[in-house]
Amino acid sequence: MTSMTAGVTRAGEGIEGIRWSILGQTYVPKQHCEASLSWHATLPPGTFVPPHIHPTQDEFIYMLQGRLSLELNGEASIAEPGDTIRLPRGIPHGLFNRGDAEVKCLFWVAPARRLYDLFWALHNLGPNADPADLVAISAKHEVDFLPPPDAE
Repeated sequence: MTSMTAGVTRAGEGIEGIRWSILGQTYVPKQHCEASLSWHATLPPGTFVPPHIHPTQDEFIYMLQGRLSLELNGEASIAEPGDTIRLPRGIPHGLFNRGDAEVKCLFWVAPARRLYDLFWALHNLGPNADPADLVAISAKHEVDFLPPPDAE
């Protein structure tokens, strides 16, 4: 892994022109080094990130646009523009756009660990991807998805 490079990542652009399509959401990486990874995310209405845990990373989200419903360690919450969401490692969390407008936000994790590689592995899998495959791929990259509530 390389150290962070100095420079500017322009609005609407990702590092090295990267733009990931992950389960209906668009992630545009803004910075990547061993210490951290950041990306701009666009979550269309009705999309979500199921409850999961990062056992080796702290995660943060800065809300730019829209309203994001959250499940944080079993508690419901809402985040709106200007809010910062703090997700310490080991704490279960899920993110849901239950509104009728796009959510735009800036995510970052520290340290980067294997998340950059996970996004490449999930990129363009499409809406018909087998959930069991998604869970297995994610687990290999240090993200542990939780079973649905009715599966427990």
